[in-house]
Amino acid sequence: MVRRRKPPARLRALRTLLAAAMLTSASLTGTAGAAPPVAPSRGFNDFTCRPSAAHPRPVVLVHGTGANSISNWALLAPYLVARGYCVFALDYGQVGVPMVHGLGPIEEGAAQLADHVDRVRVATGAREVDMVGQSQGGLMPRYYLKYLGGAEEVREFVGIVPPNHGTTLNGLSNILRATGLEGVTLNTFPAVAQQLAGSDFLTDLNRGGDTVPGVHYTVIASRYDENVTPVWSAFLDGPNVRNLFVQDLCPLDISSHVATGITDRVTHHEIANILDPAHATPTTCASVSLL
Repeated sequence: MVRRRKPPARLRALRTLLAAAMLTSASLTGTAGAAPPVAPSRGFNDFTCRPSAAHPRPVVLVHGTGANSISNWALLAPYLVARGYCVFALDYGQVGVPMVHGLGPIEEGAAQLADHVDRVRVATGAREVDMVGQSQGGLMPRYYLKYLGGAEEVREFVGIVPPNHGTTLNGLSNILRATGLEGVTLNTFPAVAQQLAGSDFLTDLNRGGDTVPGVHYTVIASRYDENVTPVWSAFLDGPNVRNLFVQDLCPLDISSHVATGITDRVTHHEIANILDPAHATPTTCASVSLL
């Protein structure tokens, strides 16, 4: 067993402050505290569900940093269930804080996602799944797709406000590096540091191209994202990629980082279109009233 040396008191205090900041402001790049938990009994994570001919691929939802499968998907999961999908959502990357996930190393979260997808495929009999993720949940699966065999198991992948090319946190990342606090963050909440612009993790993940063959990628970003900065760092380069701002669909939409995935009905309507293009209807500001 590898034992970590107890950090000095000043670093322990900093760690406490970082944790508090993440949990009260939806984390540095995630979604903690964004929606009240609801009972996981609204039709998703039902492993007796069998996909219909109309929707043959189950949908796997991947939450963001500091969130969990219930808080992140309290609206989108039941919305997709009501549309006839088998919907599944996992918790990953826990580091000891109850109900708070997505803080552990992204590589480990990706391995947990791979196991979860295998379980979903076995239970439902589906060869492939579609996947929707928010924030880190729109980034972490790319490791699974690239390195863990996910390209053979995923058809559509939708990333909502993901830090695909890293976030500067409006310049805070430079301060963390200059003061040596990036290393503290990496040791305490690895996934947070791994999402910073220029991190070793992102350098490796994006080396050789952003995408893998066989997967259709969509990135939905927000011009008002306060956590992923600059906002266009969310976008991917490569074939089979569609990048858009939610404001391209509804110019009046002012959703920020957390709201875009959790409560924004314009985003949810467009996700439904992506999953079922044969029955797509225009996504506009009026789409909110159609749900």
